[in-house]
Amino acid sequence: MASENKYLTVTTLNYYITQKFKNDPYLHKVFLQGELSNFRFRRNSHQYFSLKDEKSKINVVMFRSYFNKVKFRPEEGMKVYVTGYVSVYSPQGSYQFYAETMEPAGLGALYEQLKQLQAKLSKEGLFDPAHKKPLPHFPDNIAVVTSASGAVIHDILVTANRRFPHAEVDLFPAQVQGDAAADSLVRAMRQIASYGDKYDVMIIGRGGGSLENLWPFNEEEVVRQVYSMKMPVISSVGHETDTTLCDLVADKRAATPTAAAEYATPNLADELANIRQMQNSLLASMQGIIRVRRDALNRINNSVIMREPTRLYDQQAQTLDILKQRLQSSMQNKVERARQSYNLLRQKLMSASPDKKIDQFLQQRDFYNRRLFDNMNHFLKGKRNQFSQLTQQLDDYSPLKTLDRGFVYTTDDQGKTVSSIKQIKEKELIKLHFKDGDASATVKSIRRNNNGNKEK
Repeated sequence: MASENKYLTVTTLNYYITQKFKNDPYLHKVFLQGELSNFRFRRNSHQYFSLKDEKSKINVVMFRSYFNKVKFRPEEGMKVYVTGYVSVYSPQGSYQFYAETMEPAGLGALYEQLKQLQAKLSKEGLFDPAHKKPLPHFPDNIAVVTSASGAVIHDILVTANRRFPHAEVDLFPAQVQGDAAADSLVRAMRQIASYGDKYDVMIIGRGGGSLENLWPFNEEEVVRQVYSMKMPVISSVGHETDTTLCDLVADKRAATPTAAAEYATPNLADELANIRQMQNSLLASMQGIIRVRRDALNRINNSVIMREPTRLYDQQAQTLDILKQRLQSSMQNKVERARQSYNLLRQKLMSASPDKKIDQFLQQRDFYNRRLFDNMNHFLKGKRNQFSQLTQQLDDYSPLKTLDRGFVYTTDDQGKTVSSIKQIKEKELIKLHFKDGDASATVKSIRRNNNGNKEK
């Protein structure tokens, strides 16, 4: 009989195989591509499905924490890229693939482009919550940018009319899919902006779809146009699991068009109920105030003052009499002090009569006039004597008297007085001036005195 120690338990074998998988470095991080098979979406749960190609298939499990990070909605038959690891599920003895990430096959470049643009716009602050504008509570006009033929505008119109019929909803049709969709969306939003402050809020959106279908709402020009709109913007692009850059830059994101219309409009029934509640509260407050005021009025009417109103001013009348007496006494004292002051000033004024001052000033004036007259005569007499002396001196020094004694003075042909032989030359014409006339002469010879001796 064979020994029982040779035989392993199933658990032991499965454990051994599991350790082999765990210790294999090539199975720790596996990049796998394939087609989704047996995929059935399980809400708020782990996802179980298969990946297959033309020849093989492998079971896959994706835990809820990883699946919540998937940015698209997986569907049966979709080709995808997944990353994860391979391990053994011991209770069943089967190996399977544990997926950690999932991307649609062929969309890797789009996802990379989307991430780069999102990082660029986020760095510029377009997604900053500080730029988010609050939604109006009672909008008069709502602008909607979406397809004219889709269900989005129908859901918005129905919801807005049901909740708040007062609001006017205007459709600005635009393409929401395809190469021309981005330009069409920008044109529609610029048309809305041209109306100025007419519209209180704008809704932009479309139904769900693949990443390619939603791509126009990730275009940079569309995102920047949404950011530049003056009114608040509500974005309703795709389903709840789809997130576009328009959703990030908008002031409010709605999961569905119906939710967008609910964000944009108040519920009329709720508002009316609130108004009725406030009316009741206001009425109760007014009644309470009236009751308090009525009680106060009754207390006043029943008071002693109201029954005998003369008591109200008895004390004041007595106080008035006392004050009147004080006023009269004060006025009399003030008048008496003023009279005494007047008499004192009048006496001082009489003692300092201006007539005496005037007489003194007149006497001083006469005295100064006499002194001025005497000083002027004395001054003129002195100046007259001085003038006579100067006249006599001038007459004594006059060259005419010198000429009378036989002297002459000489000038050259330029009329300059000649005082030295150095100013003339031989044969030069000179003029001699006598007391009674002039004479012309020619210099025949020149002799210079030098130390008392004559020289030629």
